[in-house]
Amino acid sequence: MTAMVCAGPGKGLRAEQRPIPDPGEGELLVEVLACGVCRTDLHVVDGEIPANYPIVPGHEIVGRVVALGSGAVGFSVGQRVGIPWLGKTCGTCSYCREGRENLCDDPQFTGATRDGGYATHAVADARFCFPLPEGLSDLEAAPLLCAGLIGWRAYRMAGEGKRLGLYGFGAAAHILAQLAIAQGREVYAFTRSDDETGRAFALSLGCAWAGASDDLPPEELDAAILFAPVGALVPAALKAVRKGGRVVCAGIHMSDIPSFPYADLWGERHILSVANLTREDGTSFLVPEVAGRVKSHVTAFPLADANEALRRLREGEIEGAAVLVP
Repeated sequence: MTAMVCAGPGKGLRAEQRPIPDPGEGELLVEVLACGVCRTDLHVVDGEIPANYPIVPGHEIVGRVVALGSGAVGFSVGQRVGIPWLGKTCGTCSYCREGRENLCDDPQFTGATRDGGYATHAVADARFCFPLPEGLSDLEAAPLLCAGLIGWRAYRMAGEGKRLGLYGFGAAAHILAQLAIAQGREVYAFTRSDDETGRAFALSLGCAWAGASDDLPPEELDAAILFAPVGALVPAALKAVRKGGRVVCAGIHMSDIPSFPYADLWGERHILSVANLTREDGTSFLVPEVAGRVKSHVTAFPLADANEALRRLREGEIEGAAVLVP
């Protein structure tokens, strides 16, 4: 098999030839059909979040099952499956027992602490894999495994308000915007000040307004979700939401949040963070009634061009999502 491997923080990726692994107990071996390129992968490659190096990044995996390990249930050879960020949990800590497995004390994460999908083959714990709805191509399905799932979790945490602001209009926001609009909400898109293309893209998807991240929207927001890993956007979003509104930080990594006046928080405004995902997030999102309402806009890259895909993501040159195809 071919794998794109990161040897350590800041070292980029290099291609390696490895034996195809055997699935262990309860695991699936899949042939990778597509793997989304997520900003979290940049954090792994740059050393901004913990990872077990050398590591094969990638946690938006669409694959076809080619072998089942002993005790693996729920899937069959030939079935198409999705493999997400949450790769395994301990099942015994207080968070797991309380049904909050996304906060597990001893988790494993696909593409960070266990090898991921920047490869021709991958192994995953069957309990943390998802069947994928028909009607979605491999390329369309891949970004849903993180951009979609984290967006879905953040969306539900944001509450039921009508006016929703999305800061950072990339892979997650362009998926979530479509879902929110389909459900009758008004979406306000915030991009970098020089990103006129991103604002035009947001408006083409039906957003009510698009502006720079330091602009105030024409209406007060009921909630805002931050996908851009920029701490300075937290005070900006607080100024944009109404009293009682919520600011949801959806990234796994963010630069430091600067100080801001208490008056911007006062009025029972809330700041929340999203940590990882649960299997329930997957089973509730990856169904035709929900995921079928969105269409991922993707740019495909050959597996060998993974470094170029990451570079373009870093520079903000990707409209929608990037996907690697082995």
